[in-house]
Amino acid sequence: MTAWREFEAAEPEFARRVRTLFDARRHKTMATLRADGSPRISGIEMKFDDGELTFGSMPNARKGADLRRDPRVALHSATVDPVDGEEAKWPGEAKISGRAVDDGERFRVDVAEVVHTHLNEAATLLVVEWWTPEAGLRKVERE
Repeated sequence: MTAWREFEAAEPEFARRVRTLFDARRHKTMATLRADGSPRISGIEMKFDDGELTFGSMPNARKGADLRRDPRVALHSATVDPVDGEEAKWPGEAKISGRAVDDGERFRVDVAEVVHTHLNEAATLLVVEWWTPEAGLRKVERE
């Protein structure tokens, strides 16, 4: 796994775009796994703090209990709809997955994958860019 700062150093422009999407809105969405293995979706506020991606959890919150039992986590930026006729200006959406590490007062994320989904300049193709520590940055375009 990788700290946010390591990802940011490896792919600064890509990291800037992803961080901009996460910072654009206060509330994000987090997915954790319940004790029975089913998914739980929760609202979350997170921040990039001193090279780390961090978030808190209220005492006795289910998402915190989920993460202490199984640290796998996925985060999704807030999304906005493309404006009709201006689809090429749509900034897209970002996702980060990895493992949440409990540091006592907060969690930090060891990053396993970062994704930015958006449209190409002509707004004719869906562009999916993703980064992993093992394979680096990759990109596909789909109709």
